[in-house]
Amino acid sequence: MPDILLVVLAVIFVLGIAINIHEFGHFVVAKLFGMRVEAYSFFGLGPRIWGFKVGHTDYRISAIPLGAYVKLYGDEATAALEGGESEGEPVPESELYELRPRWQKFLVMIGGPFMNIMLALAIPFGAAMIYGIPSMPAPVVGVVNAGGAAEQAGIKVGDRIASFNGAENPTWESIRDESMISPDKEVPLVVDRGGQRIPLAVKPAKQEVDGNVIGEIGLLPDVGVEPVEVGTIAPDSPAAASGLQPGDRVLAFNGQTVRNSQELSNQIKENKDAPANITIDRDGERREIRTAARLEEGGVYRIGIGFGTANITTRVKVGLAGAASYAVDSNLRILRLTGKVFGQMFSGERSVKDAGLAGPVGIVQIISKVVQEAGFAGLVMILGVISLNLGVFNLLPIPLLDGGQIMVLGIEKVMSWFGRTLSMAIKEKIQLAGLAVILLLMVFTLFLDISRFF
Repeated sequence: MPDILLVVLAVIFVLGIAINIHEFGHFVVAKLFGMRVEAYSFFGLGPRIWGFKVGHTDYRISAIPLGAYVKLYGDEATAALEGGESEGEPVPESELYELRPRWQKFLVMIGGPFMNIMLALAIPFGAAMIYGIPSMPAPVVGVVNAGGAAEQAGIKVGDRIASFNGAENPTWESIRDESMISPDKEVPLVVDRGGQRIPLAVKPAKQEVDGNVIGEIGLLPDVGVEPVEVGTIAPDSPAAASGLQPGDRVLAFNGQTVRNSQELSNQIKENKDAPANITIDRDGERREIRTAARLEEGGVYRIGIGFGTANITTRVKVGLAGAASYAVDSNLRILRLTGKVFGQMFSGERSVKDAGLAGPVGIVQIISKVVQEAGFAGLVMILGVISLNLGVFNLLPIPLLDGGQIMVLGIEKVMSWFGRTLSMAIKEKIQLAGLAVILLLMVFTLFLDISRFF
């Protein structure tokens, strides 16, 4: 399949599901309350291009390729974006959205973000039930990159990290996360070396990966011995030119036994672009492959291989409670990292450009890279991340978004205490102001996306 077609299908798959699961949340709650749904646009805003009608609802494709929408009878505040004002036969007042109690309107609005968040939880939950959860190694240092931040800080192989950035007994995941969001920033830590607690400080090296500035400390955990099997080979890569094949099991690199995939990656990085001999096992036959790594984006030397299922971190089978806890923790981790990065941006510790904000072009780039490197499994995981971000973003109190409409419901409630209400004209102006904010945000993120090319 041509790469461009693969990318197009991947983008349609990820964004189509993330956006439509959101609109389905509004749709199903409105239907449960007996509200009449005039239109459900699976693709696009504005006037109808094509569709079909089932009952009172017109399922359609619309003209402006920006998202999707559900149009309820009696909700005319966003009519301009949803194909115009309602037309047709008179509708019973009991089916009109505008005449429903505010608590029902609130539930309709919250239905979209709720479905996005549920999808974001369902993906890691399903993965945990099927494959188990990753077994997190103890925070014992297995590899220290030569010349890296960890070596400069005095960290040694065999050290147990007892505290990192003030957190006692950290996991490798939390160590990696804190390092990523602290480029060029001194981070205190304590290592246990031979029973003695030694205070140190490490300054994660600043790296740019896919336009995002992250910190790298140059440490890998001691994960023990795991078989190292070649899973994928990138086209036009040194590995492809050398004759490596998927399924090859790597035994040694330059005569040094390879204990696990992390150790092999580190050996390749340290060897840089010097010629290297890789000892492999192919169908029971021992072979020597000669290759040389190539400097890739982000300043990392790679030969262009992805590791097979034999190299996946050991997983532990769990029940419903364990899978649910893992799903919640995975999503909270994403939200914590996002919140910390935005906090750094607003406090001036990190520039807006380095915050990793992605607009339409950036999102397509991310999806493109994931599908080419990790295939369908990677797409499912990035779908969860995008769905979570879409759900949380829609809860912001910006007019036109669900959070903005919930805010308007709150304003109407307060005004009702004084016998007043918002007119339709004012509601339309509020929504248009929200549209202006969203468009400005899109233009700004698009500018950031394009600026990364230069």
